[in-house]
Amino acid sequence: MDVDILSLCTFALITTFTPGPNTISSASMGLTYGYRRSLGYMLGIATGFFLVMLASSLLSAYIQLYFPKLVMTLSYGGSLYILYLAYHIFRSGYAAELGLPRPMGYLRGLALQVLNPKVVILGLTVYSTFLLYMPHTWSNITLSALGFTLMSFAAVSTWARFGSLIGLAVQRTRTRRAMNAILSLLLVYSAVRMAASTILG
Repeated sequence: MDVDILSLCTFALITTFTPGPNTISSASMGLTYGYRRSLGYMLGIATGFFLVMLASSLLSAYIQLYFPKLVMTLSYGGSLYILYLAYHIFRSGYAAELGLPRPMGYLRGLALQVLNPKVVILGLTVYSTFLLYMPHTWSNITLSALGFTLMSFAAVSTWARFGSLIGLAVQRTRTRRAMNAILSLLLVYSAVRMAASTILG
């Protein structure tokens, strides 16, 4: 199994830990209601994330099996999406509004993932680029989806516990610019490696 572990982990860490609907809403919940009362919501996020990763993996396998000519297109599309994320992160102001949301539970967290097209695109990007040549056995599919889910849960848990500190740090202009530049360059690096591996076969 030819998997670029370094690029995969770089991409996964950046996309799960940077500010987004999951992390910001979890930070708000944690700050307002505490970590324990936010746990149900975060478990819903994790469940939804796991289901989307499973579906993305199965869809990617289906395309490889029945529409092999689309594999290259998906792979290049995934690399372009990573570059788009790099640009978005570089330009990001991290203007996180940690207000007072209504208490949200398991089903709200689940719905946030299942109905979020960005998570679907993320899943397809992972399985059509980084894990393109992974044998699509049930054990590989389940373990890979579980690995991404654990990383996602670690991200929302971190934001739920330390959201205020993270929010203050990224509001400092120099810190934010430096962080954005580093994360963007890492994503560009991942995209280039993925595109190169696709070209070289």
